[in-house]
Amino acid sequence: MSIVGSSISQLCTMLKIIMTHPPLRVQSLSDSGITEIPKRYVKPPKDRPISSKACRNCGFFQVVNHGVPPELMDQAREVWREFFHKPMKMKQCYANSPKTYEGYGSRLAVEKGVILDWSDYYFLHYLPCSFKDHQQWPALPVSLREVIEEFSKQVMNFGGHLMKVLSANLGLRENYLENAFGGGEDIGACLRVNFYPKCPQPDLTLGLSPHSNPGGLTFLLPDQHLAGLQVRRNSNWITVKPAPHAFTNSVRYNYLGRRRPVFD
Repeated sequence: MSIVGSSISQLCTMLKIIMTHPPLRVQSLSDSGITEIPKRYVKPPKDRPISSKACRNCGFFQVVNHGVPPELMDQAREVWREFFHKPMKMKQCYANSPKTYEGYGSRLAVEKGVILDWSDYYFLHYLPCSFKDHQQWPALPVSLREVIEEFSKQVMNFGGHLMKVLSANLGLRENYLENAFGGGEDIGACLRVNFYPKCPQPDLTLGLSPHSNPGGLTFLLPDQHLAGLQVRRNSNWITVKPAPHAFTNSVRYNYLGRRRPVFD
């Protein structure tokens, strides 16, 4: 009888705790505008293997629910599409140069006889701020500078969170990778927009030759209607089908420099 009484007492205590501290509905948390989830929702690194596995296996992964507004992603695509369809005379006002590579054009400083890619691009420095020159940013369409400034800001915010996740998966302090890239105002970031004009013989050329990205982390905003990216894994080329409003991220093969190569 005393055992039953004790069990009832414990149950009542548990119920009292639950009733006194009812959990918030997750939708309420989401709608509140929080930028970081409460610690009680954060899984330990050992239970967050997806991004770690993706980095270990091929270095590529897609991310949804990243915090960058879908409408902003659409606007970024659209303003650049408008720019590339402007008259050539206007675009040439922003022609790139071998000195900075910033601006509009095609591949520069290639050896004589090298096979070229069937694509044009626009390259910009975003960070550090001392490298950013808004005069190199197209003035047309009129909304481009404002849209790309906000888009880049949002992507950098997402990148900060992603670096914390990757650091944790490596068993490092969560700010390790951000500090390795310069941290704070010294971190570097650039923007490259690739444009692939219609090709009369697509079976004879490539829009972009096989390559490794130079940066530590790459955030690719792909065309939503065309699967043009291929990733090499185990000597096979795999076509990446973009998920709606997802970023395709790649990790540089020598991410950790002198440390033991965890992400190959």
